Amino acid sequence: MPKSTSYHEKLIQDLKNPLEAAAYIEVVLEEGDPKMLSKALKNVIEAHSGIDRLSAQVKELYNKLDQMLLEKGEIEFYSLNSLLDALGLHLAIIVKP
Repeated sequence: MPKSTSYHEKLIQDLKNPLEAAAYIEVVLEEGDPKMLSKALKNVIEAHSGIDRLSAQVKELYNKLDQMLLEKGEIEFYSLNSLLDALGLHLAIIVKP
């Protein structure tokens, strides 16, 4: 019998694809839940070989963002943009459908 893959393992595997990671973050941002964004960023970082593979500056930035999300429910736009840049992603502004 084949071994099943957990949801989390499958998610992390999928998030290794930059298009999947971008869509995932986009959906979470649309939801507007700071705790979900915190978890989503953790998942994308895990898919990119984990936080230990990030530079010290990016780790510090991530920790600052995570703390702000969990404590205040808000983050600085430029800090989020810098973290996404380090993950090979960027924010975009589009016209609503």
